[in-house]
Amino acid sequence: MIKHESIETNAALLVILTLIVVSIGGLVEIVPLFYIDDTVEDVEGVRPYTALELRGRDIYQREGCYLCHSQMIRPFRDELLRYGHYSLAAESQYDHPFQWGSKRTGPDLARVGGKYSNAWHVAHLNNPRDVVPQSIMPNYPWLLQTDLDYSDIQERMRALKRTGVPYSETQQEYDANVAEFGAAAADQLDILHAEENLMHQALTEDYDGQRGRITEMDALVAYLQVLGTMVDFSKYDEGYFADFR
Repeated sequence: MIKHESIETNAALLVILTLIVVSIGGLVEIVPLFYIDDTVEDVEGVRPYTALELRGRDIYQREGCYLCHSQMIRPFRDELLRYGHYSLAAESQYDHPFQWGSKRTGPDLARVGGKYSNAWHVAHLNNPRDVVPQSIMPNYPWLLQTDLDYSDIQERMRALKRTGVPYSETQQEYDANVAEFGAAAADQLDILHAEENLMHQALTEDYDGQRGRITEMDALVAYLQVLGTMVDFSKYDEGYFADFR
């Protein structure tokens, strides 16, 4: 048997043994993937973001929200009790880049959609301590004061289309989205009508409470309100998702 100190004092032997251990660890992680047909769960409801939600996600990234908030609920009981069902790969399949993260200065936001009202989100983003007195989150008052720039929304959607996000520009692509997501969602994924769709969603829902005006707050709240809301987990048994792991 090789003594521990003999390994530490023999650089060549240490390198060889390290490579062996790393190789074994790599094989344990990689080999099972060849026997899994797909790691993205087959679930209904997950769709790409609408034009307004997409701009909200851009603002979320611009303001560095991901530095303090993760969007990845782990499969542990304490996370289930606090946040809800653990996150699925399918829920992030259209995210480029994904927002999983590991930093939780603030709570995880993977299922924040629908948990609070639009007005709560507006108040919270404008001055967090108005709704959470102990919050250390900074204020974002400019979101209410800044009109949303969506002049390049079509280009943004086309860029994501190149990565595989199924936004449509042709009748064939639109028809495919109708079959996959339904007519209402397919309309929202049409690049050629992106500005019109964005304006309609923002003005109809009035996320920021300033009717007739479209602000960056509208977009960010629209994004937050959709997080974690696409999958109806009541339709699936827990064992169903285990087949994809």
